[in-house]
Amino acid sequence: MLSGQWIAGIGWRKALAWVGSACAAALLAACNNSPYPAGAAKDNTLYLSFDERSPRYLDPTASYTAPESVYTYQIFEPLYGYHYLKRPYELIPRSAAAVVKPYYLDEKGQRLPDDTPADKIAQSVYDVPIREGVTYAPSPAFAKDAKGDYLYHQLTTKQLGDKRSPWQFEHTGTRELVADDFVYAIKRHATPRIEAPVFGLFSEHVIGLKDYGELIRQENAKLLKGLPESTTDKPFLDFRRWPLAGAEAVNPHLLRIRIKGKYPQWSYWMATTFLSPVPWEVDRFYAQPGMLERGMSWNQWPVGTGPYMMTEYLQDRRHVMSRNPNYRVDLYPCEGSAHDREAGLLADCGKRMPFVDRIVSTLIKERVPRKEMFKQGYLDLPDMERADWGVEFLADASDSDEVTDFFKQRGFKFPRDTDPNSWYLGFNWLDPVVGKGDTPAQQLRNRKLRQALSIAIDWEEGYGKIFKNRGGVAAYGPVPPGVFGSREAEPQHFNPVTHKRVDGKVERRSIDEAKQLLAEAGYPDGRDVRTGKPLVLNYDFMRVVTPEVKAENDWMIKQFAKIGVQLDVRATDYNQFQEKIHQGKHQIFWWGWFADYPDAENFLFLLYGPNSKSLHEGENSANYQNDEYDRLFKQMQTLDDGPEKQKVMDRMIEVAQQDAPWAWGYWPYTAQAAQHWIYNAKPSIIIRDAARYYRLDAAERARKQSEWNHPVWWPLIVLVIGAGAILWATRRSFQARETATARATAVAEGTT
Repeated sequence: MLSGQWIAGIGWRKALAWVGSACAAALLAACNNSPYPAGAAKDNTLYLSFDERSPRYLDPTASYTAPESVYTYQIFEPLYGYHYLKRPYELIPRSAAAVVKPYYLDEKGQRLPDDTPADKIAQSVYDVPIREGVTYAPSPAFAKDAKGDYLYHQLTTKQLGDKRSPWQFEHTGTRELVADDFVYAIKRHATPRIEAPVFGLFSEHVIGLKDYGELIRQENAKLLKGLPESTTDKPFLDFRRWPLAGAEAVNPHLLRIRIKGKYPQWSYWMATTFLSPVPWEVDRFYAQPGMLERGMSWNQWPVGTGPYMMTEYLQDRRHVMSRNPNYRVDLYPCEGSAHDREAGLLADCGKRMPFVDRIVSTLIKERVPRKEMFKQGYLDLPDMERADWGVEFLADASDSDEVTDFFKQRGFKFPRDTDPNSWYLGFNWLDPVVGKGDTPAQQLRNRKLRQALSIAIDWEEGYGKIFKNRGGVAAYGPVPPGVFGSREAEPQHFNPVTHKRVDGKVERRSIDEAKQLLAEAGYPDGRDVRTGKPLVLNYDFMRVVTPEVKAENDWMIKQFAKIGVQLDVRATDYNQFQEKIHQGKHQIFWWGWFADYPDAENFLFLLYGPNSKSLHEGENSANYQNDEYDRLFKQMQTLDDGPEKQKVMDRMIEVAQQDAPWAWGYWPYTAQAAQHWIYNAKPSIIIRDAARYYRLDAAERARKQSEWNHPVWWPLIVLVIGAGAILWATRRSFQARETATARATAVAEGTT
């Protein structure tokens, strides 16, 4: 409240000016609902959002989830990538100078013809040329003094001080990309210090990598001897010291990778960030004492040769990627798929990328506020992680003509396509109740329990009719339509465990059939026949339950209740969920998979035993293991697309359907959501490095934000009236006090 003393001290005119300024400031705060600084709309900056928490891993050796790929694929450049516009997908060189075919060797090292049968091939050799003249983004890890010595490789914690970012160092440097950086990256998958999710798979293919892993564990133990297990400051584990037979730099710009036997899918793995270059200098820089506790590591400040670099990292709040000033010449494609020209996707043919200067991603925890900010024009895309935003907006439009007209008026873009991805409910094979089981009798009971639950969950109802914003087609197995070997799109195909043919139509089996299986499993009417207690199963959900996902969880509870089984939802944020999965402490869980590459192996390997997530840090989150399936998987990996591969896949899927390690879930529809001032947006699950293709019209964005978010003036009127009333009342109080003081003074003087 204003005081008379304060007014007297500064004068009435200054008081009025102050009140006016306060009103103006309050007006601006009340009427401008933009979450960004003034003028931000005119910047060449792409605005996105993320939910829950910051990504857990941005380290290219460890990162393997969709939320992390939003950053890793913009910062790192793998050897290969995919043509942005062509469908079917076509591999293109990124940090490699060309996409190469392997040549084959026999056991004596003699070269074989390209059409040699797989069982005669001892090695596949990939000689990959590396682009010349490519340099890394600026980093203090590369900075050197006048003598050529590294400035920041021998830091003490005192010298490190209170730095929390690489950009707080005075000097940065760079150097050219060389083949040895990829050799180092492949070796680094053997590290025991961080989670390396594809080490198990890579070690089965890269010659010598499995033995190399054992060597590194021994060498790491020597380095850590005498140190407490909890220490975060560990001596640098320098992979350059130990050679690996399967990876070598023939010369600075020629990488040679040796693969056991024949493995056609290896080319696809070279398009993932697992085959991004890792410069030893950055690894050494982050291994110094005090770095980790100050939040400086690969997981916050990755360094790569890609189009962007991390320039701001506020944990669980905001991440900013800025244009890499050292990025190579990279031109927008001039060819595409059918209708790309009509869609305007070839208008930027031959122009240098990236087009956008910065990418700002801000935490918005709930889906509804993210949608509203998009509709207000404050998000250019809701995010780059998920491919279902357009599906949700289109579902909103289908429910209301008014919403449809609103979306058309604002020019929102919801391009749709089909891509290999899935959502499923998994059963942890290590769990005594829903897992494999210790004895043959227990294995049979557990399998019948999983089959009963798989029948009870009516995916056609839930994600075909109810949750249209997350809609899709019910799945019968692990391989999505559109991938060779999948029979999901064939009318005669179905899962005989969960469905049957009735009058020529495929229908889900009845609840009575599910209850019969449940009784045979030892749980008649949902009660344990031995104890009489209700069967209660734990459902580990990958997100904190916000209002928009609560309905889905409630629906899932009802599916289990249909056969008398109680489902206890244990929801956590995604990082905690991942930790629980890694430790094998889950029972039933919800997860999805966005394909790394367009081949059936990338889905079938999710059930491959040696790829167990809890046992081997792979991506088999169900920890499923079946000897026949694993044997067939190894056979399938060597086969090119054709009848023989189809036959092997058919048997693998049949085995998995009977074992039911997943309740197969559904194949989601894909559609992106973008503002009309965003150009070159084409939905894709496979392509994760889309940011460099996006172009935006910032001037149009600024105009539309102003047009769509008119100031609300009534708060000003209320504010001015209120301030005037306070000022008037304060002035009267002040004048009354002054008059009373004057009278008291006069009386006192008269008395005196």
